[in-house]
This record gives sequence, structure tokens and C-alpha cells, in this order.
Amino acid sequence: MLTFFKDYQYQIIYVIVTVVAVFVLRFLTTFIQKRALAKGAERLGYESDGTTKTVRKILNVLWLILGAIAIILLFVSGEIHEKLLANSKFIVYSTIVAIATVVFASTTNRWFKWKVEKKSNEHDDPTSLKFLRYIAIGAIYTLGVLLVLLVLPGFKSVAQTVLGGAGVIAVIAGIASQEALGNIVSGLFIVSFKPFKIGDIIKIEGGMAGTVTDITLRHTVIQNFENQMIVVPNSVINKEKLVNYNSVDKRICVRLEIGISYDSDIELARKIMREECENHPFIIEKRTLKEIKDKEPKVKVKVVQLAEYSVILRAYAWTANPDNSWDLRYDCLETIKGRFDKERVKIPFPHQHIHFNNPLKTEG
Repeated sequence: MLTFFKDYQYQIIYVIVTVVAVFVLRFLTTFIQKRALAKGAERLGYESDGTTKTVRKILNVLWLILGAIAIILLFVSGEIHEKLLANSKFIVYSTIVAIATVVFASTTNRWFKWKVEKKSNEHDDPTSLKFLRYIAIGAIYTLGVLLVLLVLPGFKSVAQTVLGGAGVIAVIAGIASQEALGNIVSGLFIVSFKPFKIGDIIKIEGGMAGTVTDITLRHTVIQNFENQMIVVPNSVINKEKLVNYNSVDKRICVRLEIGISYDSDIELARKIMREECENHPFIIEKRTLKEIKDKEPKVKVKVVQLAEYSVILRAYAWTANPDNSWDLRYDCLETIKGRFDKERVKIPFPHQHIHFNNPLKTEG
């Protein structure tokens, strides 16, 4: 045993030093990361977005790989030794590029978030900035991957082979990415022409309605009134007919339709609907000075249809914004129903009479 240690003492010391160095480097990396987070939170109020944690993991993996290579170099020589050295240089280069890419992307993301928050505080539209943020971050990561691929051993020969079949690949890629490219182009159209923006309340044909919370390269995110997130591809929403409730004039005309029976008093029903709407706190004045002078009612109620079993009355009530319109609709439907019950205005419902040509005979 003593002879073994004597013969290989250099190698044993080398391995021990390498292992200790790896553990020390991993410890220092973790310590510096935690220290940097603490200082950032203390002095700058910095909240980590996971960047320093990612950098720490990358470095810790690098120390392990380099330590393993350093130990393996003891037992190999010649061509394998040279290849390991070349690979270790490539690994260090790739690590530097990866860390730079992550840090640059994180910094860009934080800058865009700061600009978006600033625009929101100034009541300005942040839609374009949010969309550009996805493009910028995607471009940074793509550049990082390309920088690694450019020095990848054998990549040039692979690139030549790929270029040889570029025509076939272009056709396949075009077919495979048609939908993805369509979503990106549609997203650019949405951001450029702005049929809606982040924060707008929209309603898509088919019934989906809610607040636009984000517009990414692929899809638009809508938060509906049940607090559910609806993800709609940009190419789909770009084709659909939609209603934007956050137009220049945010006032909304609420149309309340209620059917009454044919033997009910139309004027009484009209009076009840008008009074209940006009008494609601969210009703606003929409009449012109001439209409006010001529004593036109604030809420007009019209007979809009003589249906199969009811007379349809429609009240036109104006509110200041979409949020108020929903409250007015629900409140007025309830109060009008209560008034109809008290003053004996009937709301009909469909029913059927069944006639038997041959009545059933009962024993008795």
C-alpha cells in the first residue's frame, strides 16, 4: 500500500486538489449568488427573477465537468488528451455565451418591464412594448445558440449537408411552420393597426368576452369575467369580428328586452321599465338640449316585436362605461320583474295544450 501511494503520490494529490477545488468553486459560486441577492434586495430593492439562480446552476455544472475532465486527463494521452483539451475550451466558451445570453435577456426583459410599468402609470398604451419584448428576448436567445453552433466541432460539414438539401428542407419547414408564422404576422398586424390593446375589454364573435391581458408572438390572452384565462391564437383573433368596448367614446347603450303578454297594459309596462332604468345610479344623460327642452324621456322604451306569444319591449339606457352597463342590466332586470309582479304585468312563457280525440276511459 505504501509503495502504491509512493508511486502515485503526484496523481493522488492532483485528484484530491481537483476535487477540493471543485467543491470550493461550487461553494464560492453559491455564496456569491446569495450575497448578491441580499445586497440587491437591501440597497436597490431588487427582486430576483431567477437569473442569478440560473447562472449559479450553469457555473456549478461547469465546475463539475471541468473537474471530471481534469481527472480523466491523468489517465489518457496523445490524441484523446488533445481532444479533451479542445472540448474543455469549447465547454468554457459555451458556458460564457450561455451566461452572457441569460444575463442580457434578463436585463432586456427587466428594461421592457420598467418601460411598460412607466407607460401604464402614465396611462399610455404599453401593447407595442410588450410585443417587442417577446421579439427582443427571442432574438437574444437565438443569437446565443448561433454563437455556440458557429464554433461547434463539425458544424460546418453539417451545415454544408443541410444547405445541399435546402430546397426540400425549405418546403418542409414552410409547411410545418405555416401556422406559427401566421400567428407572428397576425400579432404584428394587431400591434401595428391596434384594433384592440392590452387592457381593453373585447368580445369576439361566438361569445368570448373579457379583458386583454397580453399579446405574445403566438397568441392573445383574454381574462373573462369568470376570471378564466382564454388563449386565442393571433391568426384566429385577427380573422374574427370583435367588439371593442374601450373605443374613444366608452359610453354604452344597454338594450333591455322584456316580453309581456298580449292582454297586459303596454303603457304601464313601458312606464315601469323607464322609471326603473332612470332611477338606477349608473344611468347617464344622453339627450340633446332640444330633446330635454321637448321633455323627451331619458330612457326610451319601444315596442320592437309582436312575437308569437308576447309583445317585446326594448328600453335604451345609457351608461358611462362597459363595467357599469353590466350592473345596470342585471339590477334593472331584477327591479323591473319585481314591479311587474306588483302591478300585474304578465311575462308570458311558452306552453302547450294537448287534446285527445279519443279520451281514455276509466273504470268505475
